[in-house]
Amino acid sequence: MVAVVVLLAVAAIGYATRTGPRTPANVRWVANASYLTQLASFRSRLARYRVGLAGVAVVALTGGIAAGVLLARPVDKQVLNSELATRDIVLCLDVSGSMVEYDAEIVSRFIDLVEGFDGERIALSIWNQTSRTVFPLTDDYGLVTEELELALAALDFDMDSYMNGSFDPDDLDRILRFVAGTELSTEMSSSLIGDGLASCGRLFDEADTERSRTIILASDNQVLGTPIYTLSAGADFVAERDIGLIGIYSGESTDTSAGEQKEFEDVVATHDGLYFEASDPSAVDAIIERIQDQQAVDLDATPEVVVSDRPATAATVLVIAFAGLVLLLWRLRT
Repeated sequence: MVAVVVLLAVAAIGYATRTGPRTPANVRWVANASYLTQLASFRSRLARYRVGLAGVAVVALTGGIAAGVLLARPVDKQVLNSELATRDIVLCLDVSGSMVEYDAEIVSRFIDLVEGFDGERIALSIWNQTSRTVFPLTDDYGLVTEELELALAALDFDMDSYMNGSFDPDDLDRILRFVAGTELSTEMSSSLIGDGLASCGRLFDEADTERSRTIILASDNQVLGTPIYTLSAGADFVAERDIGLIGIYSGESTDTSAGEQKEFEDVVATHDGLYFEASDPSAVDAIIERIQDQQAVDLDATPEVVVSDRPATAATVLVIAFAGLVLLLWRLRT
């Protein structure tokens, strides 16, 4: 309707500014004026007049196209699937001293995982002697990506430089701020994986709703001290709450690492989970497939099509064309 009104207004302006037919009575003849058409000033004004006429044609055509687009009612269509909103994933990261050199790689994998998600809620919890929630479950992927990139920058710390004293103080401050809240100065313990896993299991809300819940646990399983939950007990704790478990192992090779890795893998396997090493190139795709295909809650939801009007661009072009047409007609008239 707006387009029709604008077109009528343009037509009215054109009609009002018309010169009408010429007759001998309203033509003033000037003798010896044939040379005027050869003057540079005359040719210049005539060229500008012709350019103006061409401009009027182009602007009028542009306005007509914009009006046609508006009459066609441009819209955006978005298909929403409510199944995606029933998946919750907690990223559960060991930030003990033995994991610092590997955590940046793990977080980089987390970022790759997030890029493959669409609608799932995600949380990040870090732990050592105790745990800290970096961000709770959210589907704000801008926030998730920003926080993971901050975590990546903080954890990308060279431990060798720390040992030989050549580290950048700013880098050390950054990682210390990030892991703050995961250590207890009164206890000699580290990497309490069972406690960390149980803490991650408590981050899931909406316990009375049917949702798919998954923990992605990354650790080297190098436990120091006596935890409240062993790894097996922590896995039992989350399994009782119907929380799926995906394990990502990463760590240095030591005299005990083979046994620690095997325990980690066995606990994940006995709880019907997926196990990967951080260096496994297939890990990201396999984890996304598990979350999307095997652990999603199938609600038999019918996809919802959301239709939104998008007239802004065409309307803006039409208004600009109208203003330009009025200006050009005025210039041609004068």
